[in-house]
Amino acid sequence: MMRRHLIILGLWACGTGFSVLHASDGGYLLQLTSDKRVPVQRLLEEGDTLSAAPLAGHRLSPEDRYTPEKGYGYDLLASPDESGDRPYYVSVQVPDGNYRVTVLLGNRKEAGVTTVRAESRRLFLESVPTKKGEFRTFTFTVNKRTPKISDTEAVRIKPRERSKLNWDDKLTIEINGDRPQCAAIRIEPDRRVPTLFLAGNSTVVDQDEEPWASWGQMISRFFDAEVCFANYAESGECADTFIRAGRLKKALSQMKPGDYMFMEFGHNDQKQKGPGRGAYYSFATSLKTFIDEVRQHGGHPVLVTPTCRRAFKDGKIQPTHADYPGAVHWVAEREQVPLIDLQEMTRVLFEALGEEGSKRAFVHYPAGTYPGQDKALADNTHFNPYGAYQIARCVIEGMKQARLPFVDHLREDVQPFRPSVPDSPDAFHWDESPFVEMQKPDGN
Repeated sequence: MMRRHLIILGLWACGTGFSVLHASDGGYLLQLTSDKRVPVQRLLEEGDTLSAAPLAGHRLSPEDRYTPEKGYGYDLLASPDESGDRPYYVSVQVPDGNYRVTVLLGNRKEAGVTTVRAESRRLFLESVPTKKGEFRTFTFTVNKRTPKISDTEAVRIKPRERSKLNWDDKLTIEINGDRPQCAAIRIEPDRRVPTLFLAGNSTVVDQDEEPWASWGQMISRFFDAEVCFANYAESGECADTFIRAGRLKKALSQMKPGDYMFMEFGHNDQKQKGPGRGAYYSFATSLKTFIDEVRQHGGHPVLVTPTCRRAFKDGKIQPTHADYPGAVHWVAEREQVPLIDLQEMTRVLFEALGEEGSKRAFVHYPAGTYPGQDKALADNTHFNPYGAYQIARCVIEGMKQARLPFVDHLREDVQPFRPSVPDSPDAFHWDESPFVEMQKPDGN
């Protein structure tokens, strides 16, 4: 039976009493605080009742650490304490699918600024302020998956992926921010919303560790809970290797009519050599396979040209992807598929930042910037959080230009974006994850 989980996080400064506040719908709402003035009831009033399955009641104390046997608890880092000044994680074991998550942010005794991410650093809420005594609810939808396709098949994930939160058997919520204050989390399955699948390489993938980031993990921040992004991209993948690894088959096993699949390849495909290889040969054939398979499952394919590398000459970005962007255009026109020209938009974006300024959109950091970093990082392909955020905004403008219907579900605070006028890197704020990796992602 599918279960819905409602977890009430302890506000330990207010006490550690335990009470059952609600027991309708066959489930429980559990509160781990003796402060009865915390408005946990909002999660019942504002959270949708999407399933007749019962809520599973859990008593979550600081000692409740996640284990596969228990199926819920604080995870990865230490449980929160009274200091309220460090990030923490909560995980619940749930089957594959989309989950509507409602969070109650705030604290009766102090102000807060909270950022919420899920799974492999997928951004949903950024720097949400709450005044002392103020509580605010927010809802978003998260996709969760495992490698399993069927009883006899599984995605052939790489060794580096085995520790990724995107591929494990739990749904993980990260509570971060300058002063993180989360009072409650409601999690329940949502089979209604359209899923927007992402297929691609390291410029799209959810990067787990700092300082790496990609547009696929930022774009969810800009949409409301009526759409769900499922990022299947992986570093180092080509269009054909993505298919051979079973990634497309896994996505199709989760796809329902009306869903979308966005495909951005080219960086690694151009390095493939041998008989039958080439932009208008093996690459175009693989894109056609994606399109045909998605359509056979009732979905809508969307093609995306590859992001530019940071390759300047005389102040201008130089093309580095050979015939591959042209092949994407050709297939899109031939197959009547919407196209997002991300190559052109990132060219404009990087030229607007300038040859030196564009380093601030990529992983360019002097030695010693991060723990264990004994060498400078100077990567002209992979983005940092600022760069990924800007490119996500480019993708959204491409969605608008293609008149894709789900742009009606952009959040109210999303403003129009021009790549020629990027956000200032100095004004960008990112709450860093506590996990850092100095090894560059696969691909180039």
